[in-house]
Amino acid sequence: MRAIFVGIEYAGKSTLIQLLDQYYRHRRCPTHTDDHFSIPDASLSPASQALMVGFPDDVKERGQRMQIHYHVEVIKNYPHTLIGGWHLEEAVYCAVYGDDPESPYYRNYGYRFQRLYESLVLEAHLPDIVLIHLMASEEAIAQRIEAKPHPYQVIKEKDIPRLKQLFAEEVEKSLFTNKGYTIQLDTTGKTPQQSLDELLLLSEPRITAGELAMRAMPVPEGEYEVRYEGGVRRTVPKR
Repeated sequence: MRAIFVGIEYAGKSTLIQLLDQYYRHRRCPTHTDDHFSIPDASLSPASQALMVGFPDDVKERGQRMQIHYHVEVIKNYPHTLIGGWHLEEAVYCAVYGDDPESPYYRNYGYRFQRLYESLVLEAHLPDIVLIHLMASEEAIAQRIEAKPHPYQVIKEKDIPRLKQLFAEEVEKSLFTNKGYTIQLDTTGKTPQQSLDELLLLSEPRITAGELAMRAMPVPEGEYEVRYEGGVRRTVPKR
C-alpha cells in the first residue's frame, strides 16, 4: 500500500506511520518512509533544524517545493511508501500561519500546484494508492499537546477548530478523494494499535491481492526465520 497520511498535528500521523512501518518490516516487506514535511524537516540534525526555522521565506518555500515534487517519484517507484503530510499540510499551514511572525511557515505562493502533484501520481495508475485523513477531537488534540508537546510545534491551540476544518476542505478537494481513494480515520479515544487495526481493515479495498495474502500470512510475534519444507514456506521463531 502506498499511503499518504494527512491531518492536523497530533492526530496521530507519525505514530501510525511508525506502526505500519513495523508491521510491514516484520513481514519482510521493505518500506520507504518519509515523515519530514513539517517545518523544520524532522529528518535533519538538531543544528540544521534550528537553522531551517530562520531561513528566509523564499528559501523555505523553494526547499519545500523541491521535496514535495520529488516525492511524486518516490510514491510512484516504491511499494509500501508511507508519506506524512506531503502537499496538503503545506496548503493548510501556509494559509493559517504564512503571515504569522512567530511561525516558520511562509505565504502560500504555490497553492496552484496541489492538484498537479496528485495528477502526476494518478497518471501512473497505481493500484494501491490511498490518502489517509487522520482526525481527532479538539479535546483529544489539546490533551496530546499538553501530554507530549512537539519540539517544533506548528499549531496553536486556539486554531484547532479552523485547522481541522481546513484539512477537511483540502481532503475534499483532493483528486484522490474524487477517485474514491481516501480513508477517514478518527483516532480519538483509541490506542495506537486500535487505530492501526482499523486502518488495516479500512484499507483492504485499496490493496493488491499480493498484499492481502501477505496480511493473511501468520508470523510469530518475535524474531523468526523463513524456511522452506517440502516447497512450503514457513516462518519459524528463533530460539
